[in-house]
Amino acid sequence: MIQATGVDHVVLHVNDVQRSKKFYTEILGMTAYREDDGQVFLHAGQQGLALFKQASDAPVTAGNDLNHLALNVAAGTYETLKAELEGRGVAVTGRPGEDRCIYFRDPDGHRLQLVVHK
Repeated sequence: MIQATGVDHVVLHVNDVQRSKKFYTEILGMTAYREDDGQVFLHAGQQGLALFKQASDAPVTAGNDLNHLALNVAAGTYETLKAELEGRGVAVTGRPGEDRCIYFRDPDGHRLQLVVHK
């Protein structure tokens, strides 16, 4: 499992809190530490990520204010991380051989990046 190890506190608005919680916990290895029907707070290493239910019926417009969220990972290469994400049905973009260029989207279209520190 990919283990995210660092991100500053960020709030993302999502259409379905439980669907997004599943994505961030099962695919990126984050852990939930507080939640209710409209929000969930997750740990990624020592940092936090909060997923809030979109307040209106309007669709989430990912990418308008947040270009991408870069996540540190404990280990991996472009090829191994790409294979793991694709094995879970996640489309990956980036440049092979460049560990800092692994981009993909969450279920609401938020753009994410994985960064491996050597």
